[in-house]
Amino acid sequence: MVISKRAGGRKHATSGPPPVVNRGIAKADWREGFKKPQAGVSDMTLLTQITNEAINGNLQVRFANAEIYTYIGNVLISVNPFRDLGIYTDDILRSYRGKNRLEMPPHVYAIAESAYYNMLAYKENQCVIISGESGAGKTEAAKRIMQYIAAVSGNSTASAGIHNIKDMVLATNPLLESFGCAKTLRNNNSSRHGKYLEIMFDTQGSPVGAQITNYLLEKGRVVGQVRNERNFHIFYQLTKAATPQQREAFGLQGPEAYAYTAHSQCLDVPGIDDHADFAAAFQAMQTIGLSEDEQMSIVRMLASILWLGNVYFAENAQGDADIGNADVTDFCAYLLGVDPTAVQRALTQRIMETQRGGRRGSVYEVPLNPTQAAAVRDALSKAIYNNLFEWIVSRVNQSLQAHGQASTVIGVLDIYGFEIFENNSFEQLCINYVNEKLQQIFIELTLKKEQEEYAQEQIQWTPIKYFNNKIVCDLIESKRPPGIFSTLNDAVVTAHADSAAADNSFMQRTSMLASNPHFEARGSKFLIRHYAGDVMYNVQGMTEKNKDALLKDILNLVDSSSNAFLVGLFPDRPDPDSKKRPPSAGDRIKTSANLLVDNLMQAQPSYIRTIKPNQNKSPSEYDTQAILHQIKYLGLQENIRVRRAGFAYRNTFEKIVQRFYLLSPATSYAGDYIWQGDARSGCERIFIDTGIARDEWQLGVSKGFIKNPETLFALETMRDRYWHNMAMRIQRAWRAYLWRREESARRIQRAWRRSREGYEFLEMRDYGHQLLSGRKERRRFSLVSMRRFMGDYLDVNGSSAEGRMLRACAHLSAGEHVVFSARAQLLVSRLGRTSVPSPRFLLLTPRGVYLLVTHLVNKRPQTTCERMIPLSTIQDVSLSHLRDDWIVLKTGMDEGDPLLHCDFKTEFVAWLLQQSGGRTHVTIAPQIDYLRKGRKKAHVSFRKDESLVSGDVYKSSVVSVGSGEPPNSVSRPPAKKLPRSTQAASTRRPGTRAIPARRPVPVARVPVLTPAAAPAPLPAKRTVPAPPPAQDGLPAYLQAPPAPAARSSSGVPSYLSPTSQSAVAPPMPSYLSGAAPALAPPVTQLGSLSQATPSAPPAAPTPAAPAPSMPARPAPVSRLPRYRALYDFETVEPGEMPLTKGDIVELEDKEGHGWWLVKKNGVEGWSPADYLELVPEATKSRPPPPPAKPPVSAKPATAPKSTTQPVPSWSPADAHAAPMAVMPGMGDPGGFAAVLARKKAERAAAEAQPPP
Repeated sequence: MVISKRAGGRKHATSGPPPVVNRGIAKADWREGFKKPQAGVSDMTLLTQITNEAINGNLQVRFANAEIYTYIGNVLISVNPFRDLGIYTDDILRSYRGKNRLEMPPHVYAIAESAYYNMLAYKENQCVIISGESGAGKTEAAKRIMQYIAAVSGNSTASAGIHNIKDMVLATNPLLESFGCAKTLRNNNSSRHGKYLEIMFDTQGSPVGAQITNYLLEKGRVVGQVRNERNFHIFYQLTKAATPQQREAFGLQGPEAYAYTAHSQCLDVPGIDDHADFAAAFQAMQTIGLSEDEQMSIVRMLASILWLGNVYFAENAQGDADIGNADVTDFCAYLLGVDPTAVQRALTQRIMETQRGGRRGSVYEVPLNPTQAAAVRDALSKAIYNNLFEWIVSRVNQSLQAHGQASTVIGVLDIYGFEIFENNSFEQLCINYVNEKLQQIFIELTLKKEQEEYAQEQIQWTPIKYFNNKIVCDLIESKRPPGIFSTLNDAVVTAHADSAAADNSFMQRTSMLASNPHFEARGSKFLIRHYAGDVMYNVQGMTEKNKDALLKDILNLVDSSSNAFLVGLFPDRPDPDSKKRPPSAGDRIKTSANLLVDNLMQAQPSYIRTIKPNQNKSPSEYDTQAILHQIKYLGLQENIRVRRAGFAYRNTFEKIVQRFYLLSPATSYAGDYIWQGDARSGCERIFIDTGIARDEWQLGVSKGFIKNPETLFALETMRDRYWHNMAMRIQRAWRAYLWRREESARRIQRAWRRSREGYEFLEMRDYGHQLLSGRKERRRFSLVSMRRFMGDYLDVNGSSAEGRMLRACAHLSAGEHVVFSARAQLLVSRLGRTSVPSPRFLLLTPRGVYLLVTHLVNKRPQTTCERMIPLSTIQDVSLSHLRDDWIVLKTGMDEGDPLLHCDFKTEFVAWLLQQSGGRTHVTIAPQIDYLRKGRKKAHVSFRKDESLVSGDVYKSSVVSVGSGEPPNSVSRPPAKKLPRSTQAASTRRPGTRAIPARRPVPVARVPVLTPAAAPAPLPAKRTVPAPPPAQDGLPAYLQAPPAPAARSSSGVPSYLSPTSQSAVAPPMPSYLSGAAPALAPPVTQLGSLSQATPSAPPAAPTPAAPAPSMPARPAPVSRLPRYRALYDFETVEPGEMPLTKGDIVELEDKEGHGWWLVKKNGVEGWSPADYLELVPEATKSRPPPPPAKPPVSAKPATAPKSTTQPVPSWSPADAHAAPMAVMPGMGDPGGFAAVLARKKAERAAAEAQPPP
């Protein structure tokens, strides 16, 4: 790590702030002071007072602060802002991804994230139920839910099919909005149908398909609207933005030209761009796969509906209806693909057939009056649009069908809300009935079912009172006693021909409903007390709308069409011979609502309760009374009370254990479930081990309960982190393994580099020895072990200033490599005087030899290239046979042969011959002949002068030099590395880790032979030194052996010093005294250059008194220390000694790497030192000396004192010998067996020598 210091800063600060201590607390962000303060409470379970007024006040404060979302536990309350707040951007969407609802402010994206996460985590179907009155923002919330799920589902590597499913799901929004939404008095984009979108996911959370179920399309809006409302959006989009081709083909004009669109006198809506929406709708058609022919057929059907609305009827003299504009009827016939006469007949006449006794009777053509004809016309228009909408939904489902195995589903319900108008009819009754069913689901799942579950599970609980609207649902849908739908069906059967009579029959039958407290009959109207308020319904026309049947004439007209698309819109035909009553509109609504409830009950619901702040669609108005009414009928107060008193999460013991068993060490090991008890005890163990407070959870009969959502979120976070923690453990172990492997490789490389450091330069040095061929004496400096032939000593190839200067002066190109560079001296001739050496720079490149000289020019040094000698012109290189540094390059040129003095002459010659490819001849002679300038012959001779200790002297063509090393001398081997002390080895550098070493291989080392001694008492027990530590983690065969014993101050080896009590025997008795044999010289293994270093001559023994003749020498007794085996040891490599616990062995040699050479039963081998224990032996008493003669001193001989150690001389060796195969200290490649064999041979040779 590089530490930089700011300019001008002090190096050592004398004062300053205290050091930062990070204890897991993030540093405060100054930007928090500028954040918009939170208005009210984001979760109304935190309100201090739980009243409707307090809820209303909190919503009002947040609405004024542009915060439209508020929680009640996991229920989202949404207030329609009637403006764009900029809270649906991609950045905000991404910020909610992977977050629980407590980490982020309330938002519809949080509900979507919760549903998607729970689906993936618990593998359960999810649904989002959006409820509220018309204009409260349900459709917008559903769009944002779909937008979020499409954005987060799948991943970047998802297949193209998954992306297509996403695109088609999103494309359904603009398409179904255009065909199913309209402008009403309360909402500019009111859903006039119900839609339940189910998105199917695979096991990985990627969408594989979708399905849309349509409910309650308000088809009556096609033919009529109240003032200031509009028809469905698609009609205005088509009439305003149709292409010229469509206008020409279908006669399309502006919306003001059609009765169905201009009747309500509202053609434009603020904030709605019909042109852009038309383009979006047709783009959506292309996305879901509608062909151009299908798109044109849709436009044809829409145009035919618009033109049918322009058909009007006149009353003739008989009071019957006649077509008032036959040209419009003819154009409608063209659009429908039928005969114009058939259209006129179907609109103005009705065919009736009488039946007698189950047989067909007479057929009559009954003319219709203008009112009846207009009703038939409108019925045809409504039927075409309703079936067209159903066809579009089925075509969308066909494109969205699952392309893979669906595992789970997320459903989004968007249905128009509770409606209360001045004139409420059958449509409002159906809409409010469905909303009652949705409210019943909310009550069942959040209030009633929750409290019943607490009682069944025997959970401590305080019951909460609430209104159950089941009685209202039964009032509408019940069969026994009959509800409103059943009563309408009975009235239709009784008076099916006359709608007015059927209406009167229905009102009479409602008297049976009077016992229900939520129903009240009032003349031609009746009142139902819904959960959202009292609604008065008008009976007129209600039975006819419930019958919802087309006349047979209209169906026959459709069958006669040549337009296959139109015929396909009416696939169902009633069986005229069937006596079973066809299902009414009420029956179909009831069936659809119950199926919807069943689907929702099978999924885990999430709720969004929408609130409309005012009736004027104002972004700033907050109608307190209207919102207070919505708060009451939505039951928000009861919801808050239940949430505060209840439990946020509950599930069966099995599912809790399956979900969270990883969090307890008692139930999980390495991801496996190991709990042996039942699921209830396992659930309890998980809650205890995770540290949840006891009042935060309860265990029932079959389920576990968690009180607060924060606790559940904490468990989920711990579970998510479990796999991360396991992954980090594996990564940590893997990183440790990689570190050990890399560190081992680095240490091996480091050891190899140490042993091979500068090997190329060593090879060049050996090449220089071979060039001299043992013909030239050597300087001691040339033979030191550290000497390397580095070549470029002036750094001409580097970046130093001197190197760059020399390269520039020699005019070398950038790519020309300098092989050798050094300072030298050139012998310069002087007129009439002796030649003298002059300093030069000597450079050698693959091209030639450069001589650079420095002169003073204007008192400034200036270096120039004096001469460049091409390599091809150098014929011979001449040197003397002495240790001088003179060299002659024989070129045969007029400039003469340069006579150079260079300290690195041998290296220069070696590099020169390497570059010339060995073509240059090397001459070594006592006299060198050469040519001076102008081809004048000259010579220089060499002689020895022992007075010259170093260097050489040139005078009058004679070079005087002292004696050097023998000509066949070679460089010294590398110095052996001294072992570190035990204390130093045990101290590791902080921050490093030691690599556990394997069993080391002992170093191949030749022991030093000790002098043979006469029998003497056994020495005292010696302390066995600890094995030396590993050297930088190197393998044993690369480590240097222990250093030889240090010498005492007297110059005597320590093992002969009298102060070394642990390794020297007591003085010998006089009768055993004798001349001690000379020490055998230590032998050093040097491969092909092996040589023996002679030791100093032994000192003369101290004179002693005459003694009687020596008795016979007793048999030799082994004086080797004995050791006992502590453990069994099995051999692995040849040369090892097998041990059995308790074996007694004799120690012959100790290696510094934990392996000792031992002998057992006459067999030698290596054994680990840690397996051996010294066997103490009693020291024998010395026999007393003879009484007649005093004992003779047996003081060991001492060598003469010397303050300096003698410099070892170098014995001759063959200069042509191959380089050393084994470097000193690297061990024998033969292993233990080779070392053992060599030791035996050396010992046998030593014993074979006769005693001195």
